[in-house]
Amino acid sequence: MGKPSRERALPDNEAKAVTRNLRVSPQKLNLVAGLIRGKKVDHAIADLQFSRKRIANDVRKCVMSAVANAENNHGLDVNDLIVAEAWVGKNLVMKRFMARGRGRAASVSKPFSQITVIVRQTDVDAKAAKKAKKADAKAKATAGAKPKKAKPAAKTAAEPAKETA
Repeated sequence: MGKPSRERALPDNEAKAVTRNLRVSPQKLNLVAGLIRGKKVDHAIADLQFSRKRIANDVRKCVMSAVANAENNHGLDVNDLIVAEAWVGKNLVMKRFMARGRGRAASVSKPFSQITVIVRQTDVDAKAAKKAKKADAKAKATAGAKPKKAKPAAKTAAEPAKETA
């Protein structure tokens, strides 16, 4: 008799991956996380693949892990996944010192951070319904509007001005 399994915290259309102990400051990692938020998974992976940031490869591994979790553990379709959330947290900080002049020392902090990526499967039917609703609203707005009056053409310099005598 073991422990009862914990109830799933995420909705059925989401999957999560966490990468811990990344040797980079949270501020720098958040810059890379900002690149992928809200994007489709394949675009996010491509952006991370060609990013010049050093930590982008580790973030790409985390995104790919979230995609693998979605596919293998939750049965989601990989082609419909987007990066719904990507947030960064602090982790431990190694404290070192650097020798300075006259026997003094300066502190050097080497921060670690962690990233959490949540991918969500988007509903293709819901997107199509939203587009159709938007198009209907636009059609109603244009049908109810009054027709515009044609403005008279402005006089050009080439036309001779009528003079009153």
